[in-house]
Amino acid sequence: MKLHEYQSKQLFAQHGIPIPRGRMAMTAAEAKAIAEELHGRVVVKAQVLVGGRGKAGGIRLANSPEEALEIATQILAMQIKGFPVRKVLVDEAANIQSEIYLGVTNDRAARRPVMIASAEGGIEIEEVARTNPAKIARIHVDPLLGLREYQARDLAASIELPREHWRSFIDIARGLYAAYCACDATLAEINPLVITKAQTLLALDGKMVIDDNSLFRQTKLAEMRDLDEEAPAESEARKYGLTYIKLDGNIGCMVNGAGLAMATMDVIKVAGGNPANFLDIGGGAGADKVAAALEIILSDRAVKAVLLNVFGGITRCDEVARGILRALEQVSTKVPMVVRLVGTNEEEGRRLLAEKKMTTATSLLEAAEKAVALTRQEVAA
Repeated sequence: MKLHEYQSKQLFAQHGIPIPRGRMAMTAAEAKAIAEELHGRVVVKAQVLVGGRGKAGGIRLANSPEEALEIATQILAMQIKGFPVRKVLVDEAANIQSEIYLGVTNDRAARRPVMIASAEGGIEIEEVARTNPAKIARIHVDPLLGLREYQARDLAASIELPREHWRSFIDIARGLYAAYCACDATLAEINPLVITKAQTLLALDGKMVIDDNSLFRQTKLAEMRDLDEEAPAESEARKYGLTYIKLDGNIGCMVNGAGLAMATMDVIKVAGGNPANFLDIGGGAGADKVAAALEIILSDRAVKAVLLNVFGGITRCDEVARGILRALEQVSTKVPMVVRLVGTNEEEGRRLLAEKKMTTATSLLEAAEKAVALTRQEVAA
């Protein structure tokens, strides 16, 4: 679950990280009122859960409340990467001397958190890693001990931060790690963390991603989810306990198991195609859940073919087949489908599908190749 900048910074402030004065506004009039309260220059920032706001014109400086009103009006009428801007953050403008990147995330290979810092702040850390990896410093954190003061000091030294700022940097780094742990986050990021001309450190931007698996205990954070900013298909999938992520391809995927779903997408690539989504129906999915999953896939107009890859252990293949047929009764579609059923009751499942003249396959590669061929036929048509 992604949090907006204003939400992330509120959580940072609770852990002692200095942030600019400011508030979120839903209307241009509210933005003007906040600018009047701040008595000076302000930054009006679109609040959408995608990157690239600055390049799209969603972050702009206003020198007066009247200018803030005008800019907020323009930003609230924008769409950024297909997402309409419904709210803006109005922050007091900072006099920036230099910018730093500071973040903490999960390192799955090391099986522990890693804190990352760079003197190249204000741009995406992936770009820094690609163009100038020597500018990035990393320190792994023992989750039983937490971030130690000497580790934060080593980070400060590694990015050649002036020594007079070390104390503040250490406090902010430890506060960021505390927020990361307290919120069950998979990412907590300040970009940029700036040194102002008054020689103070300030978190100008904030980003947090919360582990969905923790939301049963993070009830206050769960209430912060902005459903307006999510793709409707992802919200619908959550209602049925499905894991769905929209991708850029044209072959819809429905698979039972996250690992099998990843393998399915890889084999589609090997066969020369592109997956349109990641969708895991999980183990033990009944016909109703399968029908819901198929409806979600077919709601994507980019999908030109659907590949269903089910290993029937807990999930019975005949139940999956019935779910597919039930979905097709509810959703009229001409999108071709390839089904691979292997496991419990696979013969019965294949028989049910064969009666409806659906394309089946026995191996994953065969299924992927058939799905890719069908998409090419659709594009040619």
